[in-house]
Amino acid sequence: MRNFFLLAIVATVSCLSLLSCKEACKGDANIGGDETLYGSYKPYTRWWWFSQEIDTNDVRNQLIWLKEHEFGGVEIAWIYPMFLDTNRAHEEFLSEAWAVPVNFAKRMADSLGLGMDYTYGTMWPFSDVNLCDGDQTRNYFDSVEIAERPLTWDHPKMARIINHLDKGAFERYAKHMNAGLKGAYGGSRSGLFVDSWEVETDWLWTPGFGETFLKEHGYDVEPYVKNKTLYDTDNADIYYDYMRTLSGYVLREFYGPFAENATRNGAFSRSQCGGAPTDLLTAFTLVDIPETEAILYEPSFSKITASAASLGGKQAVTAETFTCAYGWTGLRYKNGHGHSPHQGQEQIADLKLICDALFANGTNQIIWHGFPYNQVGDTSNFFYTTCQVSTSELNNLSGQALTEFNRYMTQVSKYMRKGRNYSSLAVYMPLEDSWMERRYPDEVYEMMKWVGGKYEMRYINTPEKFKGMQPLWVNEHFLETADYVDGVLKCGEAEFKALYSDVEYMELGALKSLLRLAKKGMPVCLSHAPKEPGRNKHEEYRSVLDTLMSLENVSTKDSVLGIDPLISGEALPDFWVREDEDTYYVFVANPLTQTITYPLDYCYAFTDKGTTREIIVNHHGKSEQMTLKFKPQESLMLEITNKGVKQINLGYIPKKMRGYKNIQENADE
Repeated sequence: MRNFFLLAIVATVSCLSLLSCKEACKGDANIGGDETLYGSYKPYTRWWWFSQEIDTNDVRNQLIWLKEHEFGGVEIAWIYPMFLDTNRAHEEFLSEAWAVPVNFAKRMADSLGLGMDYTYGTMWPFSDVNLCDGDQTRNYFDSVEIAERPLTWDHPKMARIINHLDKGAFERYAKHMNAGLKGAYGGSRSGLFVDSWEVETDWLWTPGFGETFLKEHGYDVEPYVKNKTLYDTDNADIYYDYMRTLSGYVLREFYGPFAENATRNGAFSRSQCGGAPTDLLTAFTLVDIPETEAILYEPSFSKITASAASLGGKQAVTAETFTCAYGWTGLRYKNGHGHSPHQGQEQIADLKLICDALFANGTNQIIWHGFPYNQVGDTSNFFYTTCQVSTSELNNLSGQALTEFNRYMTQVSKYMRKGRNYSSLAVYMPLEDSWMERRYPDEVYEMMKWVGGKYEMRYINTPEKFKGMQPLWVNEHFLETADYVDGVLKCGEAEFKALYSDVEYMELGALKSLLRLAKKGMPVCLSHAPKEPGRNKHEEYRSVLDTLMSLENVSTKDSVLGIDPLISGEALPDFWVREDEDTYYVFVANPLTQTITYPLDYCYAFTDKGTTREIIVNHHGKSEQMTLKFKPQESLMLEITNKGVKQINLGYIPKKMRGYKNIQENADE
């Protein structure tokens, strides 16, 4: 590592050489300075800093390269040494020497007009080699192993994962993190990021959990945990109560404090709540930027984050994008050479299918996964689950092809952040169902061994028959304070015309909220009568349900909703609508996006031969028929005003790249 004197010289010279770059940045929005927090709309990338000596010249050159290739910013992620090489010299995580290149990177990013976020720790979930005794995650049986995490910046030192059910544990961890990042919080506003929940959830426990459960439910859960019968099918009601208490811990002890900590330090919070054993919709509203992931999660999972953004009045919905696009290879594969399948020869046309599927399910800001720290032109460092953005044009995700793709995603993101999400129908989210039915079918675990259970809600989707209304999810938490005034359901910051429910189970509190709103005139369609979850049944549940069903504006038939869809037609493609005053912007994804699955077949995009769809657009008191014509690999953008419907030319269809010829030759053989 260079000494502080030399670093100061490098920083001064670098900043002077970038004066001309500042002029080029004037057209960008103030990064992190407006209500969207991601104001430039350009894709960010996760920037893998492998445990090694970080050269500020390399930092400078990589940031300039990213700027030139139309990136809007980076998220630094501090990870293990490449190949788990324990001989690589590195500064201790969060030390003063470690912070020097981090602070330099932040100043350099600011001078270039790039945003800079930070993964709030080394690897994920949050772990620390210096974690206080007692602050580690634990299960009821106090297994030490579930807290251990060797793959961190300070590898091979053993770190321990924090207890996400203890606000005090988080705050002690955050105190250490904030001290290390103090200099990096300066300048433009940065995001603090927490990745998807990757903590063992079986028998999850914390001191005081049993007492809290007893207070909330009136009986002792410990016998069911101690004898390991909690997960038995016959104890579904007990497991439901356990999940309800656990969810409360996760919300108030982790996601809430995480968001509050970011604000106190002049930053903002960004989170993938996916995989967390909690009320996902509410969790996503606690942070400033809700984030989804694809295609390890289904593109439709993005509707949860988009719904949370609507309910919480948030503009940006980010997505960790392209992770394991063609499958997953373990880090330790071939002695640490864990390249992802087709790494270096990714087809941008395939990746466009993924990002278009995300756009059509409510995402409006792409986060590339990702960009390894290297000298410009070098490919020595690589991350084993990523589609690798590279400064070497020997790789596909580089050069002009990458720049053009980023410009396309920027253009779509800009349209998808105009106004607010349109929706005319609220759909009750099947949270209670997911907590009453613990496991997915066995084939899910065979494909994704890391999946925890149905509480992850990976495969839920709003009803296809109501697609033209762009339905969004709501839950008990937001219905409790919702109101129905002048024909509008005001739920959080979102507005709807009616509510639909197709769940097996519904909490009494949610049912009472529906009754209160229905008495004010809100149309409600209950496809069938729900049941009460949990062990404690309330005598009034049946009477509340009967009263609700007796109202004229409540029915099991869809016709009670009385809503004309904005868009109708047979075999509708996936699309997303933003409402900007009296103008609608509609991104219509190529129909092939509806068929993508994990892992994506290499060159799958080129199976598209083009297609058409006939639709009817009901807007501004009239109806218009139109034919959507999709060229191969093309998605469409519509602008709907009182003057009519017109198509906005996005002007981008990716080309075949290296690797396509080989795959075709193999197919011919």
